[in-house]
Amino acid sequence: MWDIINFQSEKLYLNCINKNLTITTAESCTGGMISSAIVHINGSSKIFKSSVVVYSNDMKSKLLNIPNDLIMKNGAVSEIVAFHMAKNSLKLLKADLSIAVTGIAGPTGGSIDKPIGLVWIAIGTNQKIISNKYHFTGNRLEVRLKTTCESLKLANNVISKI
Repeated sequence: MWDIINFQSEKLYLNCINKNLTITTAESCTGGMISSAIVHINGSSKIFKSSVVVYSNDMKSKLLNIPNDLIMKNGAVSEIVAFHMAKNSLKLLKADLSIAVTGIAGPTGGSIDKPIGLVWIAIGTNQKIISNKYHFTGNRLEVRLKTTCESLKLANNVISKI
């Protein structure tokens, strides 16, 4: 899996360099894994501005200005929270593209409505924000790795359309 993540990170780096874009991340369930994959690439400081790991609901509110009532109403693992994580990190951290992820990596914490492996990935640009729902299988590490891989792929797809 790391080979695919590394490939996607290198592709992201080249895409950002070619289009003169900067990137930031807002990560929950991955705990900084996406940022780590990006900075694994030599020269990533040319494209990577910053990252915020917001694992708790309180920090999602405090650091990313996501209304607490929105989190309480929809849950931290929801399309609307992922959307606001991407939107607000883009604005607050002043980048051209943002990657935001929120999910349930397991092995506990799931429910009937929100099972283990449920992840929302949102990619933001100044023009739009897209969010996709995923349901990954595997253990905690596998869910985090799959989320990292898919978020990089989705970011590359978005950049290719800019």
